[in-house]
Amino acid sequence: MKEVDAELTALDRGILNAFQGGFPATERPFEPAAAALREHDLAVTGPELCERVHELDDSGVLSRFGALVNAEEIGGAASLVAMHAPEDRFEAVVETVNGFTEVAHNYEREHPHLNVWFVVSVADHPDPGKDAHDRVREVLDAIESATGQETYNLPKTREFHVGARFFVDGPVSDGDVDLSNLAPDVEPSDRSTLTPAERDLVVEIQGGLPITETPYADVAASLDADVDWVIETIERFRREGKVRRIGVVPNHYALGYTENGMTVWDVPADVLDAVGPAVADLDFVTHCYERPRHEGVWEYNFFAMTHGRTEAESERRVAEVRSTMKGYWDVGADDWDTLFSTRILKKTGIRIDERAEGNTA
Repeated sequence: MKEVDAELTALDRGILNAFQGGFPATERPFEPAAAALREHDLAVTGPELCERVHELDDSGVLSRFGALVNAEEIGGAASLVAMHAPEDRFEAVVETVNGFTEVAHNYEREHPHLNVWFVVSVADHPDPGKDAHDRVREVLDAIESATGQETYNLPKTREFHVGARFFVDGPVSDGDVDLSNLAPDVEPSDRSTLTPAERDLVVEIQGGLPITETPYADVAASLDADVDWVIETIERFRREGKVRRIGVVPNHYALGYTENGMTVWDVPADVLDAVGPAVADLDFVTHCYERPRHEGVWEYNFFAMTHGRTEAESERRVAEVRSTMKGYWDVGADDWDTLFSTRILKKTGIRIDERAEGNTA
């Protein structure tokens, strides 16, 4: 398998390792970012760094650059859903599922029965007497009616970790160069809804920031807003959790991380509180959740996502998750499984704009 990161320069590797978070929210952010890289013996100016990030984005090494919006905190709801698509109708069932605009990601996974796994994302319910989870159920009912196949809703009941970061060999191997302290000092708000101006900002930045020397000013110009307000609001969103982090988002497939293993576990309730943080602390675990079981069909209540560049690397990482688990309970052969993705069936992303609109007051 070709590993694209082998072709990256030392500067590229430094960018990827340093700035998967902690990129500064300040009017000319590439200047302090370049200065931080120079402290790691990477000779680069602000304009050169901006140009190189742009090139990495254009070449597909990056998925995006900017503020990673946390859809869950913006409004609405999302849920992981599993279903069975019979072999003789597989493509037709998948086409029907993918035809629902509420379906964002959809993967074929290795499992003897539940072979289709997708994410449903919805805005808040228009009926004030119902919530977004009721809307998810309505979408799943419609999918079941259209396909003739039962769906198994697996909403997140507890989040232990979300932080899909993919590091490469090279400079700044310890991860982030955190320059978030350069942002203005703002106080989080206690509002759960968005103002119209905040909604417009979320929609503007959901796909990333412009890769220019003045990205926040460019966003402000697009919105006819004040640049200080844009910077302060993005920083406030970061402190409130509406923005998970600011920086580069690598395309993990381009970096060779093609082995996508969803490990699932039947964890006893009395050790779950300890197991969750322990597994979340493993640096290669990108997502870690508690989800509901479905009796007789799905017996697992704990999900930990791992990524590897080879099958052997993925197997080692799954073994390390199992070893961590065994420190807390006696893990039997039937207590866990790994579902590798075999095909991407749909990947359009979460529709942040509709969820923001539905939560604007």
